Amino acid sequence: MWSGNFVIARALSDEIPPIQTAFWRWAIALLALAPFAARGLWQHRSAIRAHAGYITVVGLLGMTLFNTLIYIAGQTTSATNLALIAAASPVLIAVFAAVGGERLSRLRVAGMLLALVGVVALVAKGSVTVLLGLDFAVGDLWMIAAMCTFAGYSALLKRKPKEIPAVVFLAATVLFGLVMLLPAQLVSLAVEGGFSPTGGNLSALAYIGIASSALAFFVWNKAVELIGATRAGVVYYLQPVCVAGLAYLAIGEASTLAQFACMGLIIAGVVLSSSRR
Repeated sequence: MWSGNFVIARALSDEIPPIQTAFWRWAIALLALAPFAARGLWQHRSAIRAHAGYITVVGLLGMTLFNTLIYIAGQTTSATNLALIAAASPVLIAVFAAVGGERLSRLRVAGMLLALVGVVALVAKGSVTVLLGLDFAVGDLWMIAAMCTFAGYSALLKRKPKEIPAVVFLAATVLFGLVMLLPAQLVSLAVEGGFSPTGGNLSALAYIGIASSALAFFVWNKAVELIGATRAGVVYYLQPVCVAGLAYLAIGEASTLAQFACMGLIIAGVVLSSSRR
């Protein structure tokens, strides 16, 4: 679900200003969550009020900042650079989690590094020349900031209040994040103007709002709750593999033997890091 988001976000960069893309993404996500969480938000209002500070920080990192920074980065840097910087996300998640007290086994670290090598090789098409020839831009700094916010968000999920159900917690963080994003949305509308709705961009917004936001963040939050941020973070490396599969199914883009080898490294690293012995 997140892999589709990266493809669509890049396609929308010329049609919709980045802040507006982020705002409508989360507005649609909140609407999608409402039938499942509206009653729970009211029933657990006391718990939400008691943990308002924590929910505000989580909403700021995961909803207000994370994807907004990615959309801003996509305007001034290449997709290759975005993918390479995104590959560092599981490492940052592991560092944040370790600071928070989560143990990192040697097996998990080895699997993480193996998957990282596979991602870098896949993005660079197995060529050192490609890596050395990359041009870094201001957008790369925005992307690094995005990865830091996502790592902080993921590490904080371990402290989710147990008395608040998962779907209610997600809806609350989306609501808080959307409120914090509203001033930037109003400034964007005043300065850049709105966008012209078409069937294409509305469908794209619906996808990233429902699939890549409401659904994807719900299962991500549950994964971190069940197996920890570090172990869940390693699965993030599978995104290039999923993108390749989507490209083949959607536009018939075949992968080379070298790409299959890189995907094999990624999958092996994820399996190794997920093993208990």
